[in-house]
Amino acid sequence: MNEVELRELTREFLGRNDPATMDHLDFLRARFDAGLAWVHFPAGLGGLGLPRQLQSVVDEELKGTPDNDPRRIGIGLGMAAPTILTFGTDEQKQRYLRPLWIGEEVWCQLFSEPGAGSDLAAAGTRAVKDGDDWLVTGQKVWTSSAHNARFAILLARTDPDLPKHAGLSYFVLDMTDPGVDVRPLRQITGEAEFNEVFMTDARVPDANRLGAVGEGWKVAQTTLMNERIAIGSRPASGNTMVDVVAQTWRDTPENHTPELQDRLVALWSRSEALRLAGERLRQQLAVGAPGPEGSAMKLTFAQLAQQLSGLEVELRGADGLRYDDWTMRRPEKVEFIGRDAGYRYLRAKGNSIEGGTSEVLRNIIAERVLGLPAEPRTDTKVAWKDLPR
Repeated sequence: MNEVELRELTREFLGRNDPATMDHLDFLRARFDAGLAWVHFPAGLGGLGLPRQLQSVVDEELKGTPDNDPRRIGIGLGMAAPTILTFGTDEQKQRYLRPLWIGEEVWCQLFSEPGAGSDLAAAGTRAVKDGDDWLVTGQKVWTSSAHNARFAILLARTDPDLPKHAGLSYFVLDMTDPGVDVRPLRQITGEAEFNEVFMTDARVPDANRLGAVGEGWKVAQTTLMNERIAIGSRPASGNTMVDVVAQTWRDTPENHTPELQDRLVALWSRSEALRLAGERLRQQLAVGAPGPEGSAMKLTFAQLAQQLSGLEVELRGADGLRYDDWTMRRPEKVEFIGRDAGYRYLRAKGNSIEGGTSEVLRNIIAERVLGLPAEPRTDTKVAWKDLPR
């Protein structure tokens, strides 16, 4: 199917499904079933098996129709779905992908742990086989959307006698299980958009395992590469941070200085370069799985967000420190636009931590993109249970 045929197919779909008269969710269900959710997915799973870049044709034709609120379900769309598509069974794909894309079921990610730091492979949450199930016990941290989530993608240790990378397995956890306890973590912004999650003999059917036992690290790499691309390839033009700062420049001529003007131009140029790099990366994704290049996108995005939000505060002078809403809220999604400059400045500090710290991403870029020698590692062949903690 070419672009013209896809455009005609989308228009025929609209002719049969009037969004003005249909229920919001019914329209989204019909769109998924028509293969117009993500066109690069296989037929029957919300797609048509077409090149990824043709999604823009569908999005253009359906502009203004009900959407699935992608910022609210970003973890499901950007991380869970591609992992399920790559490693899931046919039954898992049929069960999870449709309600995930529609937004009926929110997903979260149970990876990071307080005792493992940035070394995800050192995760210690245990999963012990119990008949046809696994009993999961441990603690995860920095879990965005856990308070709203129906399901979680979970990395747990199934064999402590193996080296850390080899003893992990990957599961889908039902967040309504009585063994799951979600507690808010209050951030510097005053909000609690993420959480710590405690699991005490949480029961996971073996049918909810993604990939083979012991292949959790391999499966997790698919999740992480997609996560970094999802974060780093956000458009850098339109109603985004660089546009907010440019409008602030226009609104505050009394605070202009040559130095601030030079910084604004430099950051705008870097934002445009990031946008173009993101477009190229999306084109590469159309012909293959994401690679380590996404780490560079995410690293650059974090730097730009912090630099732009800092410049906005300076341009606003004393008013840039304004932040009127310190309410302990538990938002469903992060919204940078439409908030005070003080909020953007504070929230951007987390961009260099979430989705992989900037320090870890620099190592990935050095070793896996540039081909530089790897740092010496002495723990890759030692049983996890024998590692110092």
